[in-house]
Amino acid sequence: MIPASFEYRRPSTVDEAVQALVGGDAKVLAGGQSLLPLLRLRLAFPDLLVDVGRVESMRGVRDDGEHLVIGAVTTHHGVVTDPLIAQHCPLLAQATSTVADPAVRHRGTFGGALSHADPAGDLPAVALALDAEFEIAGPTGRRTVAASEFFVDYLQTAVGAGEVLVSVRVPKLGAGWASHYEKFHRVAQAWAIVGVAAIVRRDGDSIAEARIGLTNMGSTPLRASATESALAGAALHDGGVTAATDRASEGTDPPSDLGGAADYRRHLVKVLTRRAVLAAAGS
Repeated sequence: MIPASFEYRRPSTVDEAVQALVGGDAKVLAGGQSLLPLLRLRLAFPDLLVDVGRVESMRGVRDDGEHLVIGAVTTHHGVVTDPLIAQHCPLLAQATSTVADPAVRHRGTFGGALSHADPAGDLPAVALALDAEFEIAGPTGRRTVAASEFFVDYLQTAVGAGEVLVSVRVPKLGAGWASHYEKFHRVAQAWAIVGVAAIVRRDGDSIAEARIGLTNMGSTPLRASATESALAGAALHDGGVTAATDRASEGTDPPSDLGGAADYRRHLVKVLTRRAVLAAAGS
């Protein structure tokens, strides 16, 4: 189909983008890999597209002490290949490398995927597990929103009308921490039926602490809080991990769709969480 008619603006600064978004029904365009299909199907029909793809201050990865700051229009390919991310947050590179296919990863953007907030997308659960922070610019200035408050509902985030996601702050994983992203999808390039982002800190032959984000187990990404609590102090080799990961589905509300029934996803998330935790722990 052909999209409905719209105006098009291409600002060169964040302030210009915010100014363009004020008033009317406007959408932010970055890589376009999520928005353009919606426009063509007329599931979205804004009056104005504000293309932030050439706002250079929103591109790239920089070291900010204890955090990495990732510009919202940094492409997936840029995230996968960035040396700072490889050194300080390999989970992000691993998960991003599973997004769609190379063509999409060269055009799609890190901030665009997070702002789209599809619960079957790989990056929201990873951001949640990493305790990332989102910098949002709007008419009244800039504000920072924690990942736990950023994802509001299905395809809805804390980015309001007239606002734009500028960057994402991700804590560096310090010494002793390791991570793994485990994803199940039936065909290449498909959305995850279930995905698990696990970050683990070992203490000898046991797990001292774990953070786990779940993909496609509800209308937003979720933390496997019951499993996180149960993993604290769990031994790696006496069934403690299995007992803890068997609680991964607690507090979830997975969908039933063509990808699988809700009960199937509840079973699958336990299996994938166990795999992800053991892989992260190097066991």
